[in-house]
Amino acid sequence: MPARILVLDSDPAVQDLMSLNLRQAGHEPACLADAESALLQFEDSLPDLLLAEWDLPGQSGLALTRRLRALPRTRDLPIIMVMGRTAEADRIMALECGADDVMTKPFSPRELLARMHAVLRRRQPHVSPDTVQMAGLRLDPGTLRVTAGERHVPLGRVEFRLLNFLMHHPERVHSRAHLLDQVWGRHVYLDERTVDAHVGRLRSALQPSGHHDHIETVRGSGYRFVAWDASCAA
Repeated sequence: MPARILVLDSDPAVQDLMSLNLRQAGHEPACLADAESALLQFEDSLPDLLLAEWDLPGQSGLALTRRLRALPRTRDLPIIMVMGRTAEADRIMALECGADDVMTKPFSPRELLARMHAVLRRRQPHVSPDTVQMAGLRLDPGTLRVTAGERHVPLGRVEFRLLNFLMHHPERVHSRAHLLDQVWGRHVYLDERTVDAHVGRLRSALQPSGHHDHIETVRGSGYRFVAWDASCAA
């Protein structure tokens, strides 16, 4: 899936090259030149992954990583440290300070993407790759399609992930906080009412086929997917 990547590097040529490679791979890159600018941006929104150069002007990428790991909002933000240093001690220091991975210049675009995807897989929210079918609904993560009989159910990306998680864990009650962690990811900080809004959209999408009642609200606790077939329940 496309990821929002922040490239933190003071060299405009490096920013342009990395942005080009990331866009060609289907990602959404943004670029900044110093740690202070990144910290200001993180107050409003977080990227899916940070590519941080060690030798930044002002606060170094190493110092920034230490700071981000100490803050509740950014402690789980995926970080890859990029450096021109080749000493083993420097790589170990970056990892001990909290970087998820370290890349030494020069590196190929293929290596960059492979390391990024490996880090994102370890940190991404739960999305089961298995097709699941119950209560007349069929969800296929491979094609990102949900069908009710012969009817296609159009869902947004978040609603698809939400239904994926609920259908793979039917009959269990999931709190809003748990759904935020499992569907949005642990490094995303959102109001729990966000879950209510997306559950409402999911129910609206399922209503034409009569499957909206399978998303059940458990008052004071959260939501669950009811696996019984409504057509057989009366």
